[in-house]
Amino acid sequence: MAHPRGQFSSKIGFLLAAAGSAVGLGNIWGFPTQAASNGGAAFLLVYLILAFVLAYPALMAELTIGRYSRSNVFTALSNMSPTPWVRTFGAAIGTVAVCTAVIILGFYAIVAGWMLAEFLAPVASLGGSETGHLWLKKNSFGRDTFMCGVMAGLTILIVARGVEKGIETWSTRLMPLLFLILTSLIVFVLMQPSAGEGLKAYLIPNLSHLREPSLYLSAMGQAFFSLSLGVGTMLIYGSYLRDTDNLPRLGASVTLLDTGFAFTAGLLIIPAIYVAQTQGVSIYSESGDLIAGPGLIFQLLPALFSSMGSAGTFLAFAFFALMTIAALTSTISMLEVPVSVCVERWGLPRAKAAWACGSVIFGLSVIIIWQFDTLFSLAITVSTEYAEPLIGVALCLFAGWVLSRKKLLEELTKGHPEIESTLFWKVWPFYVRFICPALILITFVQSLR
Repeated sequence: MAHPRGQFSSKIGFLLAAAGSAVGLGNIWGFPTQAASNGGAAFLLVYLILAFVLAYPALMAELTIGRYSRSNVFTALSNMSPTPWVRTFGAAIGTVAVCTAVIILGFYAIVAGWMLAEFLAPVASLGGSETGHLWLKKNSFGRDTFMCGVMAGLTILIVARGVEKGIETWSTRLMPLLFLILTSLIVFVLMQPSAGEGLKAYLIPNLSHLREPSLYLSAMGQAFFSLSLGVGTMLIYGSYLRDTDNLPRLGASVTLLDTGFAFTAGLLIIPAIYVAQTQGVSIYSESGDLIAGPGLIFQLLPALFSSMGSAGTFLAFAFFALMTIAALTSTISMLEVPVSVCVERWGLPRAKAAWACGSVIFGLSVIIIWQFDTLFSLAITVSTEYAEPLIGVALCLFAGWVLSRKKLLEELTKGHPEIESTLFWKVWPFYVRFICPALILITFVQSLR
């Protein structure tokens, strides 16, 4: 039995859902620390340029394929061409994309569970439960599995409700809350001693860094991956858009929202690092590098909050609420990748598909927790360092070569009748055919060294 496809009811609903997918935990700790380690404003400048000359064209490839096909990533790629070998290649890429989303969600749900535990720990402390506080703060198989299960359950419940009532409704609730908490924390941190030094490190450029190739490679990777490209999530979200929606404008809006949020997150994280240093917290690792990634979230910032007494307890609560919401908006989009295949390819009701896919992924998460030292980093490497860039190249090639120029123009004209006379149309088809695949492959090759 065929089930009707969902659709975003408004442009703002799509924008917040797409921004929620793009704005995740990596945006909050990844972008700011990369900026601080690569010349501050010099990195910002290069990142903002590459976000529009690389990530935006690739995002447009996914959105265009999605709305043209009106289907999930597997069906879209396998049915795009009548040529047998292209269909086979498309089916293979679609399968890899779904598997990649499953693997990413498998480890991402674990990290989301950590955020939830850190969010609940101050609550337990304020409630007088020292035992609960200690259990929530200490990594264990039981705690990690339970918290991962809670986040998985929340994700399943939202996705099971569909596009408009689930993904769109909750994105429009969570994203404004996310921004409100972020801006409130920024105001507080900027009022602390030494925050000005962090702002200088973040905003005043050291132009000598512009001569370093590593800066461009780091900015390119951040621009591409921060938009959730290369897994098919934006392709699926594009398939839920209306024909009257202007794709180039929506794509530009998503890119602006994502880069804007990344920049805003830097206004919190970088000054907070320098405030922590003033409070006697070490901000450098044993190798002499600025603490980044999980170390920033679970070592440096909690130490900063602890040094602030009762105000720190509230700050910890607010910060990890921010991180939990950021995690949830991303897990929603990731679960939609396999769920859309189950609904459209195999005819499962959405609720059953959500629970089936979510349960399988939760099982994968439990296995990763059980063999954490071996599987956690392996899952990250396989999915984000190998699979995502190669899928991204394939999606650009499908949009640029498999879809004819005529079909591309017809699809984009639906929401933008004058597009043929715009600079976008004069540049983008060439970009998506040649420039985007080449730059993504350069980034991929460099990451292997």
